[in-house]
Amino acid sequence: MVDEQNYYREITPSGFGIAIKIKDILFSTQSKYQKIEVLESESSLGKILTLNDLMFLTEGDAYHYHEMIVHVPMLSHKNPKNVLIIGGGTGATAKEVLKHKTVEKVVVVDIDEVVVDTCKKYLPEVAGCLDDEKVTVKIMDAFDYIKESDINFDVIIITSPDPLGPGVGEYTSEVYQNLKRLLNTDGIIVMQSESPVANEQKSKILYESLLKNFEIVKTYSSPVPTYPGSCWVWVFCSDSVNPLDNYDEQRYEEITKNCKLFTKEYAEKRLEQETLLDDLL
Repeated sequence: MVDEQNYYREITPSGFGIAIKIKDILFSTQSKYQKIEVLESESSLGKILTLNDLMFLTEGDAYHYHEMIVHVPMLSHKNPKNVLIIGGGTGATAKEVLKHKTVEKVVVVDIDEVVVDTCKKYLPEVAGCLDDEKVTVKIMDAFDYIKESDINFDVIIITSPDPLGPGVGEYTSEVYQNLKRLLNTDGIIVMQSESPVANEQKSKILYESLLKNFEIVKTYSSPVPTYPGSCWVWVFCSDSVNPLDNYDEQRYEEITKNCKLFTKEYAEKRLEQETLLDDLL
C-alpha cells in the first residue's frame, strides 16, 4: 500500500518489512479476486506489481525468484518437454522455462485474467512470453484444472502465493493425488513455500505435508530482496528424482548465458543448506 509520503510499505507477520519510494501509481483496479496495482518506483526496482497490497513482482529483482524456482527442477529432469505452471499469470516463470530448448508445451494456469492482461500491458518484458506459440494460458481455478486435465507433465511449478489460488485454502490429500496423477513417472514438482523467517508456521505446515506425500522432498533457499524476510524457500518434490542429478551440461551452458543469478554451483550450495532450513521449520 502506498502511504501519504509516497512509499510502498509492507510489514511481515513477524513485525518488520520494506519501504520503496513510489513515483506514480500506473494502474489500480479491483478484479473479481483481488486488488491489482502497478507502481512506478523511484529505485532500481523499476515497475512493481502488487496483489492485495502485497509484493508480487518487480522488474528489478524478479530474476532472484524465478531463476531459482525454474532452473533447479528443469535441469534435474533429463528431457523436460511438457511443463505446467500454476499461478504464472505474470509470465515471469514461463519466460525462464522457455530458455530450455527441450520444452514443447507450457501450460500456464491463473485464475485472474486481469493479472494476465495487466502484466502484458505494463510489464511486457516478463509477460510477453505468454504469447509464445509454445504457451497456453488457462484462465481458471487451478484446483479444477488439475482435477480435469488429461495431460501429463514432466515438471509442475507452483508459484502462486496461495497454494492453488484464491478461495482454495491449504493443500489436501486430494490436491496431492491429482498433482501426482498429472506427473510422468520421472516427474518433478517445485513449489514456493514462503519465508521461514517471516512466516515460519506456514512454511512448516507445507513442508510437513509434502514429506507425507513424496519420496524425495528437498528444500532450498535464496535471497529475494523485496519479498517478506528477504529469505525465500522452495520445495523440490519427486518420487524418483533428486535435485540436479540429471543435468545436461550443454543445456546448462546455454541457459546460464541468459541468467543473472543461477549457476549449478550456487544452486548446490543452497540445497546443501537444507539442514539449516529444517532447524527453522
